[in-house]
Amino acid sequence: MNRRDLLLASAAAILPACASTERSMTETPQPPVARIEPKTITQLGRTRIDNYAWLKDENWQQVMRDPTALRADVRAYLDEENAYREAVMAPTAALQERLYQEMRGRTKEDDSSVPTPDGPWEYYRRFETGAQYPRYVRRPRGQDGPEQVLFDVNERAAGEAFYKVVATEHSPDHALFAYAADNQGSEIYTIEIFDIATGALLSNRIQDCTGDFCWSPDSQHIFWVYRDDNGRPAKVFRRPAAGGEDVLVYDEPDDGFFLGVHVSESREFIVISAGNGSQSEFHTIPARTPTARPTLFSARETDLLYTPTHWNGQWYVLTNADGAVDFKVMTCAPSATARAHWREFLPHQAGRYVLSLSATKDYLVRAERENALPRIVVRHVAGDEHAIALDEEAFNLELAGGYEWDTPIHRYVYDSPTTPPQWFDYDMTARTRVLRKQLEIPSGHNPADYIAQRLFATAVDGRRVPITLLMKRGTPIDRSAPLYLYGYGSYGISMDADFSIRRFSLVDRGWIYAIAHVRGGSEMGFDWFQDGRRFNKRNTFTDFVACADELIARGYTRPGHIVCEGRSAGGLLMGAVTNMNPELWAGVIGGVPFIDVLNTMSDTSLPLTPPEWPEWGNPLEDEAACDYIASYCPYSNITPKAYPAVLSTGGLTDPRVTYWEPAKWAAKLRPHTTSTRPILLKMNMSAGHAGAAGRFDYLREIAHDYAFAIKAIGAAEAGGPF
Repeated sequence: MNRRDLLLASAAAILPACASTERSMTETPQPPVARIEPKTITQLGRTRIDNYAWLKDENWQQVMRDPTALRADVRAYLDEENAYREAVMAPTAALQERLYQEMRGRTKEDDSSVPTPDGPWEYYRRFETGAQYPRYVRRPRGQDGPEQVLFDVNERAAGEAFYKVVATEHSPDHALFAYAADNQGSEIYTIEIFDIATGALLSNRIQDCTGDFCWSPDSQHIFWVYRDDNGRPAKVFRRPAAGGEDVLVYDEPDDGFFLGVHVSESREFIVISAGNGSQSEFHTIPARTPTARPTLFSARETDLLYTPTHWNGQWYVLTNADGAVDFKVMTCAPSATARAHWREFLPHQAGRYVLSLSATKDYLVRAERENALPRIVVRHVAGDEHAIALDEEAFNLELAGGYEWDTPIHRYVYDSPTTPPQWFDYDMTARTRVLRKQLEIPSGHNPADYIAQRLFATAVDGRRVPITLLMKRGTPIDRSAPLYLYGYGSYGISMDADFSIRRFSLVDRGWIYAIAHVRGGSEMGFDWFQDGRRFNKRNTFTDFVACADELIARGYTRPGHIVCEGRSAGGLLMGAVTNMNPELWAGVIGGVPFIDVLNTMSDTSLPLTPPEWPEWGNPLEDEAACDYIASYCPYSNITPKAYPAVLSTGGLTDPRVTYWEPAKWAAKLRPHTTSTRPILLKMNMSAGHAGAAGRFDYLREIAHDYAFAIKAIGAAEAGGPF
């Protein structure tokens, strides 16, 4: 018996709740059959039945901290699902290895970031050949060496199934180094502080953190955000860097607010942020007196979003106040920061979405987006301004920031679907730029071999929906090419027209790779986000289908020859369009899919539920919201039909989309599909929302998903169709 069959047989032996999978080695793999255990849920006078609610371990909070605490029957079922998926995907093993080696071949293994100067040092991170994780290092400013290793993640991660560093920061006096790490995938972080000279741990580890922290400018204190038992950011604490008691600085009274803490770029204030998708509030502490009580900047108001940036002795406030849908900039004095004192600085301009502000001593830099393309605008303290923009169909442009205040240099990154990232140091005074780095593709890459295009689909209500296309030059536009369609469409997060080494493993095989910039993101302005949330959520789904229809109509592909993918809230999109138009898709990949919206938004114990009611609505109190969510919730709307091949992926310790959502989706889809195409569940039993932490381990996960896509269209390289 081979490993695959052994796994299946072993799982069947310990899982009486599921159908037997015992069979000969030559038989077609038989899928698990999840037991049906009806649970009646009554809510606002409405009743629904959930047959698979048992997959949620009520002890999930402990599982986040200790995965071995998972209930035995749930673990056995997940193991059987993984074994079945492995058996179905076994014919693609060689293909997976080829895909992995291709992507690894495009990865410069001995890579390093562009050094960022700060006083006498330049800080950067560096990978060594074969290493999964980076080293954080520094060297004397303006010199090639000698290099000083601050933190080697590989050493710390040795022996861990999962290890991820989410934040690092040296103290302003360059004597101390702190990092936040997660060794379970649950996003419950631990912060450690080291003396750089001796390597000694300075205080007890800071436990139960969100990973968000900052130093006081005098290097004497560290501010950090506490994560409560429900996984929510709840309090901000201050701890002496050398060790001592934590002091409560801020206690957020609203379970629905996220928290953060940072130091202003001017280094004059410690800033505490609180908010959700509809409201925000800030508190400040003078940097010279880090032990002072925080001062309210401006009180939270319904539907008021604002973000303050300290520059030129004033506060500059990015806000949607007074109907500024695409945001404007206001200014106020540090002594009078309440909204009543704000004065207009940059007026609102419809269609010009102001994304963020960044400051140095003499310059205020803002990132904007117009017509789904980014732009950087530089303003001098004297009042003149100029833009950094590129005349291309589709590209990405991002501010990279830095440590220093008194500098004319601002770093930005440019890339496009065909062009690897380039890091530029831009002299805002001279208006000149220096290329500091271009991502190297060791196996070779010629941008001229590829075509990037920007198209528009017409939505059901007439709105124009952008599509970014990437294809190899010479790919026939005759409906023969398979197409990979990616979408997200939530929280105002934009899917940028960026570069990815992974996509070329499909494109070089004759695929067309497309990104659908659907409503719910903010590619076309903040109203693009508003028009794809709450009672407008269906626009996200119909926009995605409209993009598929447009690409079919233009001859790029044909129905049934498309594989679509979305992750997290993009997985919600996948579930919805799978229910709506199953005939369009050869395969659907729902990565950690937010698939059970109604049940999740009704469970107040989950980390993200109260904070996300502004995004989806509150089905516990609002009848209209309850009915609207129920009308599109993918899990609630599964009915008998010929579903495409589906790959649902999850992470056992995922605090964002809990493991039972992808598991329930697969369990319910399987008995409802009338096709012979498989419904597969891939559950990572040692990771969370983002999958594997190591850079090469992650590429293996992508190789698996791409192999699923290639097999879904029936390619010979994958052993033919499912």
